[in-house]
Amino acid sequence: MINRPAWLAIGVDVEGRKHILGVWQTDGGEGAKFWMTVLSDIKNRGVADVIFVCCDGLKGLPDAIEATWPTAITQTCVVHLVRASLRYCSWKDRKTVAAALREIYTAPSVEAAADALECFELEYGDRYPGIVRVWRDAWEQFIPFLAWSPIIRKIVYTTNMIESVNYQMRKASKTRGHFPNDESALKLLRLIAMNITTTRGGEAGTATPGWKQALNMFEMYFPGRLDL
Repeated sequence: MINRPAWLAIGVDVEGRKHILGVWQTDGGEGAKFWMTVLSDIKNRGVADVIFVCCDGLKGLPDAIEATWPTAITQTCVVHLVRASLRYCSWKDRKTVAAALREIYTAPSVEAAADALECFELEYGDRYPGIVRVWRDAWEQFIPFLAWSPIIRKIVYTTNMIESVNYQMRKASKTRGHFPNDESALKLLRLIAMNITTTRGGEAGTATPGWKQALNMFEMYFPGRLDL
């Protein structure tokens, strides 16, 4: 018996509705070739343009995004970045370290965020060099959202919507026990995804808090790309 990972992609359309765009498995690793296959599949099924892609720094994914949607902005999930940082932190320092990290990701500009990271390194670098490395390594994919208004930042700074779907898929699939092969497991996950997608947000709701305000900001920053 072996465990297999399954990968999800979720999109938010112009109306603010969330859609599960697919579920994939791979035996050949998670590099750029695999992600190009995934993104090409999504594009070929009708997703012609993407403004933001929020992900967790998966190897090869940023390059695949650039090749598929050259104008898309790749954004590292800030929540996961903070969680990855706190893994290096002792329990007694978690509150003060989390507060110091907040100064970085709530900074009004890239320059201010860089200054906040420098201050963090001076204060905590000797005790927690692992945290500094996490932020240095993710810096180029972290900083894009700092250029936008707080309204847009709230929409694009986290992949928590995927965490919610992951929970629902685990809950629905764990009672099935083991699967004879990858195909049967993938078929069940896709059936679960179809059921989740058809129940998200209802007919009238957008299911994305603050979407109307964000939509106006998107139209201002990206004119012409939101046309239905």
